[in-house]
Amino acid sequence: MSGVARSARQWRAASAGNGVLFLLIALLIALTLGMAQLEPLFRALFPDLGNPLYARDSFLNLMLAHIGLVLVSSLISVTIGIAAGLFVTRPVGREFEPMVSSLAAIGQTFPPAAVLAIAVPLAGFGFAPTIIALSLYGLLPVIQNTIAGLGTVPQTTLEAARGNGMSRWQILRRVELPLAMRVIIAGIRVSVIINIGTATIGSTVGAKSLGTPLIAGLVGNNLAYVIQGALLVGLLAIVTDLLFERLERRYSFGGQA
Repeated sequence: MSGVARSARQWRAASAGNGVLFLLIALLIALTLGMAQLEPLFRALFPDLGNPLYARDSFLNLMLAHIGLVLVSSLISVTIGIAAGLFVTRPVGREFEPMVSSLAAIGQTFPPAAVLAIAVPLAGFGFAPTIIALSLYGLLPVIQNTIAGLGTVPQTTLEAARGNGMSRWQILRRVELPLAMRVIIAGIRVSVIINIGTATIGSTVGAKSLGTPLIAGLVGNNLAYVIQGALLVGLLAIVTDLLFERLERRYSFGGQA
């Protein structure tokens, strides 16, 4: 009976969590598509503002552009980060681990604005320098968690795999990566969430994103613009974080998605 009760509690908790997630997704979609419907509310909250609703571009276009920045930069960070983590955990690359970790840490300690200032003269304004800054900024958690995840695989498990005649590639694909995947996904989760927030700064160099109304609001002393941009960025980050949480559960032993 205790097992049945535990399963029932887990099912109720999962259902409640899914309900919150669906509600937040619906709210994010509604605000993205229908922010203009809230103009009377913002006009009442900010009566001194002549134009309390950002209207230079649609919030749908800004959301899609923001997601595009995050997807491209995160794909670059994840590809390079996992490849670097795999390399330094193999015998041929183990001596490079301190150097790779230090370089990744240096990349994240640089302020994104400084990276943009360096990248703009080389790559121009807009999309390209923002991708460079976000990709560098998202590397560290992916590299660290790839190394940490692969390091948690028990040696006895690896020895048993070798004893069964598996090649190094088979061990990596069938044993190491599945066992380390939850930790690796946790690093990707941190990297993506960081990039969702940091992508807003790309608007300072001409990249379209949800940071566009934020920057316009700060420059024009329009708090309503700032709230509109920040609200969508915050909701996008929360929804993404909850989705990654469910993905992590799929790789926990005995866990339920």
